[in-house]
Amino acid sequence: MMDHAFKGGNAGAVGSAIAAIDVALWDLKAKINTEPLWKTLGASSRRVKAYASDIGLGLSDDALRQFYEHMAALGVHAGKLKVGLNRDDDLRRLEIMRDALAKSGKRPLLMVDSNEYWSPKQAIRHIRAFEEHFDLMWVEEPARRWDYRGLRKVSQSVRAAVATGENLQDIGQFMALIANAAVDIVQVGVGTSGITGAMMVADMAYGFELPVAMMNCPANFMAHLAAALPNHLMMEVLDAGVDQGVIHRHTIEDGYIVLSDDPGLGIAFDRTKLDAWATEQPSAGVRMPFPRRRGAGLYEVPLGEPETLDE
Repeated sequence: MMDHAFKGGNAGAVGSAIAAIDVALWDLKAKINTEPLWKTLGASSRRVKAYASDIGLGLSDDALRQFYEHMAALGVHAGKLKVGLNRDDDLRRLEIMRDALAKSGKRPLLMVDSNEYWSPKQAIRHIRAFEEHFDLMWVEEPARRWDYRGLRKVSQSVRAAVATGENLQDIGQFMALIANAAVDIVQVGVGTSGITGAMMVADMAYGFELPVAMMNCPANFMAHLAAALPNHLMMEVLDAGVDQGVIHRHTIEDGYIVLSDDPGLGIAFDRTKLDAWATEQPSAGVRMPFPRRRGAGLYEVPLGEPETLDE
């Protein structure tokens, strides 16, 4: 499929379609083998280390604390925080996240994510300020995804590793990212042509002795692949609960995603709930809580009145 779509590119709707078909085929293959997908992919363990991600700048301090304390109760001691709008707020919320994760009884591992909000020089300045108070494991997307020179400069100028790749959708884009030494931790996910594409990227990273980190996905199904990757660090988890309308027996225990022995992906759908939510008119969507604001990359752009993050 990737070869047939070569001229038009594998990104966007084409890439999403390829990814959906690819995942379905891997699910089918494992079900034919009557085994969970993690076994089909060659994993020797069903456990994948997890890190918690709050995913939104719109959470109040109390909601932020409750989320990370909830994850800490499940043994998760690594967490990622959205940053970029205001340094003072970021420092305060980093402290909240650190203290909440410490309740796991383990040393907190801290990451930050600016979602490409900064210019390289802004990123260096902000990250150095964070590092005066915190030991950061990685900083995610500190500059634009295609700014290889800028990403490399950030990596060379701060102690934290640079993680990026979640918004790349083509194998060639990852080749350029890695060849330009613009990444320390390669983010992989289903968006890169499904399980097969993510596996190809992870194998490429392995050849350059680079670790990979799996992005979040519904029911954490990409943990099947993560379990089989020798260079995988941690997988992003947004919520420890079960997605509405989805049935599975995967759990989070002692800081790990624990995959079930159910055949294939181990996922089924609650058709009754899905039918109840059916609509003739698809939603126009909602505004992302972490947009790249006009003027970002030049200076900090605070919220205006009456603008809020949850509009």
